[in-house]
Amino acid sequence: MPRFGYTALDLDNKPVYGTIDAANRSVVLEMIKKQQLRPVELHEASTQSAGLLKFGKLLKPKVHSKDIVIFTRELSTMVSAGVPILRALTTLQAQTDNSTFKTILGDVVKDVQSGANLGDAFAKHPAAFSDTYVNMVRASEAAGILDDILKRLATQQEKNDSIRKKVKGAMTYPTVLIVMTVGAFFVLMLFVMPKIGKIVKDLSGPDASLPPLTQAMLNISDFLQQRWYVVLGGAAITVFALRRWIKTPTGKITFHEFILRAPIIGPLAKKVAVARFARTFAAMMGAGVNMLEALEVTGRATGNQAYERELTKAAEAVQNGRQLSETLTGNWYFPAIVPQMLAIGEETGQTDKVLVKVADFYEEEVDAAIDSLSSIIEPVMILVMGSMVGLIAASVMGPISDLAKNIKG
Repeated sequence: MPRFGYTALDLDNKPVYGTIDAANRSVVLEMIKKQQLRPVELHEASTQSAGLLKFGKLLKPKVHSKDIVIFTRELSTMVSAGVPILRALTTLQAQTDNSTFKTILGDVVKDVQSGANLGDAFAKHPAAFSDTYVNMVRASEAAGILDDILKRLATQQEKNDSIRKKVKGAMTYPTVLIVMTVGAFFVLMLFVMPKIGKIVKDLSGPDASLPPLTQAMLNISDFLQQRWYVVLGGAAITVFALRRWIKTPTGKITFHEFILRAPIIGPLAKKVAVARFARTFAAMMGAGVNMLEALEVTGRATGNQAYERELTKAAEAVQNGRQLSETLTGNWYFPAIVPQMLAIGEETGQTDKVLVKVADFYEEEVDAAIDSLSSIIEPVMILVMGSMVGLIAASVMGPISDLAKNIKG
């Protein structure tokens, strides 16, 4: 079946780009008009134009979590008000300002028009809709509670987005300090230390024996001046190799384990993962997803391979007849409060409500940990920068002090 590329205008006269597989041009035009779009250009996509289209996608804006949150909240409101799902999707597609998301919603509208379930239509676009999102929508469609689950999804997306922004914001300041520290080190070694070294050698004489600290600093400075490309090249190769290794299954889980057990940032990463687990698992159980599937999807939603591995083990234990609370008891990755609250939820049949409270608690813990992290990292980085300047000052003052003693003698 041939593929057609098209350019069209939406209700706000904004351009929309996409491709459609259809038997002929008439079918394509009809499908475009059903999306309430006005076709401007239509052509059969060749291999070359398909390649250009893929390149063009790289230049398009990404679908941000904010776009998904707004879409989910508005879709929930419209469905609750009795608006047909197809009409709601078409309206939201016309309203969105993100051209990439507009194209995705156009594809979702086409799939729903063709008779596909909403969850299956979302599943074709993993860049916008996560596994958790898709599975909850599928479960809600089967149970007939789409509007309620969409509200849960919107709340969950907002909470996850809030945690992500807080963690990102907390790491911004330390990152800036680290970059400044490294930059200051290279400036001092490449530009300041050579001039100071020349002055020291002129004062001490060419045959004078310099203190070990001074000589070490001068050697580092000389090496960076003469072999700076080796340092930069080695750093670039190391970063590239590390990034490639982290993308491998072994590297990814090793890196995630290291993050969880690292001092200072480890407790924060652990609290973030537990908060995501509690909120996502609660939302999926509330949507009627069976426990084994909920554990599998929740493991991926935590964003940590170590937690995904532990939840996979827990799912196997549950499948063999054990309670989830019993499985997680004594597990280092889950604080004692998690299995205890799970046990209460299993006894009362309110696992989702209980875990929401756990999620709220750990999200508050994340806020406190982020504030604490910021207060710890700032003095540490100031100490590092001060120590670096102090070393250079000491390396300069040593030979000057020796020279003064010789003059007095």
